[in-house]
Amino acid sequence: MSNSSFPERLFKQLFTAALGRRHVVIKASSDVASPSFWENFKPPKSSSTHSFSDILWPSAAMAILGKLDQLLTPKGLSITVAPLGAVSAILFATPQAPSARKYNMLMAQIGCAAIGVLAFTLFGPGWLAKSASVAACVAYMIYTDTIHPPAVSMPLLFIDGVKLQHLSFWYVLYPGAAGCILLCFIQEVVLYMKKNFKF
Repeated sequence: MSNSSFPERLFKQLFTAALGRRHVVIKASSDVASPSFWENFKPPKSSSTHSFSDILWPSAAMAILGKLDQLLTPKGLSITVAPLGAVSAILFATPQAPSARKYNMLMAQIGCAAIGVLAFTLFGPGWLAKSASVAACVAYMIYTDTIHPPAVSMPLLFIDGVKLQHLSFWYVLYPGAAGCILLCFIQEVVLYMKKNFKF
């Protein structure tokens, strides 16, 4: 006879019947091995070495983007905003990461920019708009499964950026969508250069 209690046996029988007799193992999160406290302060063990061209091509692309921004600034346009700098780091340093997927980037940047404008419209400048927009951005990215961390700073940039607030919902298109499309194009060029011109 089993040592388990009647409710436990009943639960196991119902659970097994519901899953169609499949074997399922449920592990508590505490069972998953995590690195020790000091392991988190050590550099990761890299499986590959980087060539000089892996570093040069993204840097050259960013220099060209900076020059383009210098030409656009007198016209009142700027494409080098802080969130897009973080996007660049993800696109060029970890292009295989889920957050570097173009779908994730576009959906998150556009959605979070719109959330920022909406929060500013409802609450005005200040802590309430900032905290509400960040919370809404995280919820939006989880719900749409488009995790892209740099996008969370889009609302903060709008709420604090007096020069951007006159754009209202046009902010979603510029620099939001336009900046992402430009970076996608630059990423494709950089990936092509890294693949075909190694040194």
